[in-house]
Amino acid sequence: MKGLTILLVDDEPLMRLSMVDAMEAVGYEVRAASTGTEGIQLLRQNPFDLVITDLRLPGADGLAVLKATKEAAPETEVVVITAHGSMETAVGAMRLGAFDYITKPFQMDELLLIVERVGRVVRLRRETEESKEIHDDNFRFGGILGANSRMREVLDKVRTAAGSDVPVLILGESGTGKELVANAIHQNSPRNHHPLIKVSCGALSEALLDAELFGHEKGAFAGASRQRRGRFELAHRGTLFLDEISELPAGIQDKVLRLLQERKFWRLGGRESIEVDVRLVGATRVDLAQAVEKGRFHEDLYRRLNTVQVTLPPLRQRTDDIMIIADHLLHDYSSRMNKRLKGFSPSARDLLSRYSFPGNVRELEKIIERGVTTGRDHEMVHPADLCEFPSCPFTGGGPQESCGFCHEGLAAESKSKGVSLTSLSAAREEFEKSHILSVLERVEGNRTAAAKVLGLSRKALGDKCKRYGIPSVTEDAGEEGE
Repeated sequence: MKGLTILLVDDEPLMRLSMVDAMEAVGYEVRAASTGTEGIQLLRQNPFDLVITDLRLPGADGLAVLKATKEAAPETEVVVITAHGSMETAVGAMRLGAFDYITKPFQMDELLLIVERVGRVVRLRRETEESKEIHDDNFRFGGILGANSRMREVLDKVRTAAGSDVPVLILGESGTGKELVANAIHQNSPRNHHPLIKVSCGALSEALLDAELFGHEKGAFAGASRQRRGRFELAHRGTLFLDEISELPAGIQDKVLRLLQERKFWRLGGRESIEVDVRLVGATRVDLAQAVEKGRFHEDLYRRLNTVQVTLPPLRQRTDDIMIIADHLLHDYSSRMNKRLKGFSPSARDLLSRYSFPGNVRELEKIIERGVTTGRDHEMVHPADLCEFPSCPFTGGGPQESCGFCHEGLAAESKSKGVSLTSLSAAREEFEKSHILSVLERVEGNRTAAAKVLGLSRKALGDKCKRYGIPSVTEDAGEEGE
């Protein structure tokens, strides 16, 4: 990961030079110190993402460097280098906040693997901070988030609409947040001290919808044992939100149009008109202009509603907002469930970013809620946490039983790598490889832990890694290699 700044503290010149060369070769920015005292001085003068320090140093030892680092910059990660037989000291360093330790002698690949893990944590932290910066008044309004250029235009229009008092028509696919826009318009309007009343027009028959909207008098029809106020009356001086307004029957469209023109209506069975002051906000996933052309929607009512039109783009057309919304939802659900999740693993972020979200923001909400609810890692949400089915490849099942979320993401990954999924065997191999990679990431490269999760021996796991070209994983602490 480019941009990772590292302070290396080691008193052995050749070892120090070898580690600096290895880390700089893969793009890290490294400063080196030969004593603990020099290292502490450097970290107080410069910001670092990672400090790698030997525990045995002249002057201030590695534990002193660790303590000084955490005092000066708590978010800076520390990896300690310990000699074989000094495990107790290494464990003590972990208790003091060290990210990890590595035991001498070690291969440079082992060190680079640990640094790469630190890099992922730092990248996630930076992305989370960037998301927090985006969540300001320029990119959110009334609970609606969006840094995408189209969404910024939507937010500007919603702000303008909220300050006016004209009818608003909200268009967009199911799950794009039409009701959220209606809430934002009402809550930020001069009517916000009065009711916001909502009606789903497609959920009721014409007779029930008529009574629901306009109310009825006692005895207006069989079963009308008492007078009942309708939704228009309940929304007096407030806002009435008609969801799926395209589903209004023709007769009720006429009555709504008349109400908007005259600002009065009659209850069913009523003899006197009732005056109301209501702002109407309608929403639909249907193209109302085409419905007018086909004679399915009243043209004059459409013109009345279309004074201000807000069109919400589907999530697949604003992919740069996916992780902004996902990070916000993660924080929200984590707080509700009393969890302390820091973010998504790199593979989870990648999978979320590739998915097309046919259910739009509503589907994203469900996926993140599931990830927070079922996640077993106390810090990160992983692909297996986001998956809908326990039989999905990310949790050990076969591709024929995968959920659409994982299947689409893996198919996109396979396509990008030029892997054909035309044969069942090829599909199985690709899913198996992806699952092994996911498990290895979750256990941070621990070979024994990964084999246990996968139900394999360490040798069998090693064979599969060789077969699929998966890079070598770290040895477990204190174990000998195979």
